[in-house]
Amino acid sequence: MDRMQQTKERLDRAGQAHLLVGAEKLGAPELVRFLNEINSLPLEDLAGMLAQTSSQKSRDLSALAPPNIIHHNAANSQEFREVGEELIRRAKVAAFTVAGGQGTRLGWRGPKGTYPATVVTGKPLFRVFAEQLLATERRYSVRIPWFIMTSPQNDADTQAFFADNNYFGRHKQEHIFIPQGVVPCTDADGRILLSDAGHVATNPDGHGGAIRALHQTGALKEMVARGITQLSYFQVDNPLVRVIDPVFIGAHVSAKGSSGEMSSKCVPKRNAAEKVGVLCNFPTPKGDRTTVIEYSDLPAAMAQQRDAGGELAFGAANIAVHVISVEFAQRLALSAEIKLPWHRAHKKVPCFDPATGAHTQPDKPNAFKFECFIFDALPLAQSSVTLQTTRMEEFAPIKNAEGEDSPASSHRIQSDRNGAWLESVGVIIPRRTDGSVDAKIEIGPLAALEANDLRNRNPARSIRRGEEFVM
Repeated sequence: MDRMQQTKERLDRAGQAHLLVGAEKLGAPELVRFLNEINSLPLEDLAGMLAQTSSQKSRDLSALAPPNIIHHNAANSQEFREVGEELIRRAKVAAFTVAGGQGTRLGWRGPKGTYPATVVTGKPLFRVFAEQLLATERRYSVRIPWFIMTSPQNDADTQAFFADNNYFGRHKQEHIFIPQGVVPCTDADGRILLSDAGHVATNPDGHGGAIRALHQTGALKEMVARGITQLSYFQVDNPLVRVIDPVFIGAHVSAKGSSGEMSSKCVPKRNAAEKVGVLCNFPTPKGDRTTVIEYSDLPAAMAQQRDAGGELAFGAANIAVHVISVEFAQRLALSAEIKLPWHRAHKKVPCFDPATGAHTQPDKPNAFKFECFIFDALPLAQSSVTLQTTRMEEFAPIKNAEGEDSPASSHRIQSDRNGAWLESVGVIIPRRTDGSVDAKIEIGPLAALEANDLRNRNPARSIRRGEEFVM
């Protein structure tokens, strides 16, 4: 049986035979590419995805409680640090970056990781992370593999960027690029849409697709073969993220007296109305589990609820920084019963009608996009911790062109953090009336991974108002 007939029969079984209408008009190379694209799609899963997302009901939030947060203090930080550092030295930890996005919201043409992110020199995000890894490797005399999940749209450009920059001084073989999967867009009746003749309308399967991508590319097997037990997971848009944080890793593996499966970092919400998911606990027969409630699902009364100390009771903002055990990732990838749920969103998707040859640019949502979220793995983890940090120290994302989470807001937070680090070693820092640093200050990871590293250096003793200062 030839490939065309096999594909036709598979589409017939899935109720998607319309995709091959007019396919005979394609040239031979285009037809082969089109058939390969169709056969790479999860056609057999689509009906279940539609049924699941159509029947999803509002969650019962009545049993939710604030999470059990671990706060940094001198005693536990040192204990956790020692545990985490030992794992790093023994080459048990790898970095994992979700970097499938383009910088379109920022007006940037290219992978988001290539966006110039730092305050003075404009280092791209990928360089910031690479320098952190290089500094960590030097500190612990170890090589740290870096797994980078790209998308079909930016994989080639991402790999070319790393090659053009000579892998930022790190060993080439320690960079493993993993394109994430895609899923088809459908209309309200579940019919897969075409974006053009011989092209299925698809979208990336979300950051929750990371587990699937790690498994399907063989990356999980490679981790096991190398003896890696923990993944330090973070998204590409945060230049202040601690790529490998020994304190967080130590807290994670010390979870409830046993090695953690998936743990999270949080920061306090700015206010009750901030549009960010929050970490919560909920009871199960096997004990409390952690979950994330999206801001749109959290009732206003719960969002505004205060604890005895006057702080937001549900104020643990999820910043998409996790430690995930390789064993847990394997269990998620291989289990037939445990799967991350699908979510769908109603979106405008340009499409093509093969019967008429007409292209449509919709002016209102006409299609459904499906994706998975990595935080949906948290309730499946049998052991987890939530470690609270501060925005100034670790969270200055670049998502929007203007306003909150923009390059300008990120630069302010970066300068505030770097100014505080310098003040801790006696440098005089100019400040505005609101307390923010009145200078542009950049401290590269190769100069310091944390404030204490500056004690072994000799920075300037004062910085002038409006000065640009780089270490």
